[in-house]
Amino acid sequence: MSKVTIESLVYHVAGKAYESRLVYTQGASGQPGLLMAPNWMGIGEGAERIAKEVAAQGYVVLIADLYGQTLRPSNMDEAGAAMTPLKDDRVELRKRMKEALDQLLGQSRAVLEPGKLATFGFCFGGCCALELARMDERLQAAVSFHGTLDTPLPAQEGKAKASMLVLHGAADPLVPKAQLPAFEAEMDAAKVDWQLVSYGGAVHSFTDTAANIPGKMKYDARTSKRAFRAMFNLLDEVFKV
Repeated sequence: MSKVTIESLVYHVAGKAYESRLVYTQGASGQPGLLMAPNWMGIGEGAERIAKEVAAQGYVVLIADLYGQTLRPSNMDEAGAAMTPLKDDRVELRKRMKEALDQLLGQSRAVLEPGKLATFGFCFGGCCALELARMDERLQAAVSFHGTLDTPLPAQEGKAKASMLVLHGAADPLVPKAQLPAFEAEMDAAKVDWQLVSYGGAVHSFTDTAANIPGKMKYDARTSKRAFRAMFNLLDEVFKV
């Protein structure tokens, strides 16, 4: 049985060091490339576990380092302090996502199948995945798990070419309900292929096994399973030969 490997990938942007994680199956022939944006805690054990599970399905996954090599939040306060400047500066956020995608494409350790690229993310990372897909024409798909949907830089027709899938907890108190119709209107105006799935009873962080704040942030095994199945179904569709 082939082994899923995790390796660090260090690179520099404007003199600042970043350290992403490349997750792939050793010895595999060309596989689609997926850029994963982790939740606000950044790169850690939980993000690596998810990336390994996804890579085992036949993908090369790069977990994006959005904060920089020296910034690894250890609690929610630190995560909020790291995340907020990027949420407030979507141009910089998009730049960091694009640089991470460039690293996935430029690395030589795992073999990518040409022309098959997508991005996915969780909570803050879901926001990041959608922001990249709004401006990067190389992507075939973008998937947001319990992420916010608003943006100061709406998608433009001809620029946003990825099929977009939003997987949303219908009882999520951290994603304002007004963002849902606004996202739909934005995608329609840009003529994007989009889907929005609301899971009844699910709150924020429904894929995070460590989330345990009832009514606010809570793991939901059934919803998580359904949501990942929805992502894989979309990837099968957009990557089909």
